[in-house]
Amino acid sequence: MEHLINQNIAHLKPSATLAMNERSNAMIQSGKKVYKLGFGQSPFPIPDVVVNALKQNAHQKDYLPVRGLPALRHAVARYHQLKFMIDCTEDDVLISPGSKELLFLIQMIHRGQLLLPQPSWVSYEPQAHLATKSFHWLPTTLDNDYLLDPATLDDYCRSQAAQPRLLILNYPSNPTGATMEPALLEELAKVVSEHQVLVLSDEIYGDVDHNGQHTSIAHYYPEGTIVSSGLSKWCGAGGWRLGTFVFPKNLHWLLEKMAVAASETFTTTSAPIQYAAIRAYEGGPEIEAYLQDSRAVLKRIALEVSTQLKKHHIAHPTPKGGFYLMPDFSHYRESLSQRGIITGSDLCEGLLEATGVALLPLSAFGMDDRFLGARLSYVDFDGVKALDKIRKKPHATAAELAPSVMEAIKIMVDWLNQ
Repeated sequence: MEHLINQNIAHLKPSATLAMNERSNAMIQSGKKVYKLGFGQSPFPIPDVVVNALKQNAHQKDYLPVRGLPALRHAVARYHQLKFMIDCTEDDVLISPGSKELLFLIQMIHRGQLLLPQPSWVSYEPQAHLATKSFHWLPTTLDNDYLLDPATLDDYCRSQAAQPRLLILNYPSNPTGATMEPALLEELAKVVSEHQVLVLSDEIYGDVDHNGQHTSIAHYYPEGTIVSSGLSKWCGAGGWRLGTFVFPKNLHWLLEKMAVAASETFTTTSAPIQYAAIRAYEGGPEIEAYLQDSRAVLKRIALEVSTQLKKHHIAHPTPKGGFYLMPDFSHYRESLSQRGIITGSDLCEGLLEATGVALLPLSAFGMDDRFLGARLSYVDFDGVKALDKIRKKPHATAAELAPSVMEAIKIMVDWLNQ
């Protein structure tokens, strides 16, 4: 009966990140030792004050407004005002069961061509296929930390007939860990403004900038930027499934149409989760301390992993936020080819089978599989213990905070040097 499946999705496979997580868990259940560097779930616990808010609101059972609970939308707007200097109110906010749902809805509703920096997060391109949307990859280079060069975007827009376009930016980046500094954002803002490109700025890792200095492109291009975020990364609440979009006022026509689509699809977001999320977005000393400690742990681990990789000629952008690195194993191409390893997929498969170290091939992120690289997620550690350790011992080493991660790096390097 496969002939009954729409052709635009017939070739799609399950999300690479979720598939790797399920495969790793299955291997663990079968008794194998697996180092889960292929899945990017926050290792940190949800702050106690937010958990308590959920407990206190477990009785909430009524359908809430499609756009989201007004008090939550107000808290989200206030959060973006204070954190990232975005001029917005509760009327500019749309709540959903995870930002992934809104990312898909905007692709389905906005008729413009999708532009993606290469590499980009695993679900943007598959969602374009689901939405039968035209898309184009914009190349990047290691010299620029695989961040979008304004000149590349400008050249592409000038070379093509004028048309509506939607550019998705994600920073700190999944898969590279690199982020965009204000000077780069300002230059990009000039280009997108000139060509009237709609920007969807996926800032889900914004509060996991390792130095706590995230800047939104909405500060430079407020009239054409929608900011996407949620609870999953900075609040450790991936399984709670709560995402947010913040729109400029001149794009309320798009917000309204997305709310219409939401009313016919997910209807509304879980009521208890929305009530509890108010407490998360209200912030306060306890949550700020949690964020500072989380960033300190991630920064310590990221820099040590980066140092070890560079010692062994594994090039990558220096990680500055999020949970990820994007190692390039081209230095080992000749020796790996003698083992029959030619592509990034070959490398990830061979490494997993031989050592239990799980990475994701960059082909899942829009890169040519001949690029001998992978995405490495350095969050295979106990977040509760790591936070406790960094609070008691501010100079704790990466090996003390994330022993499994550092062991996996050594195993991987030894395998490469066989």
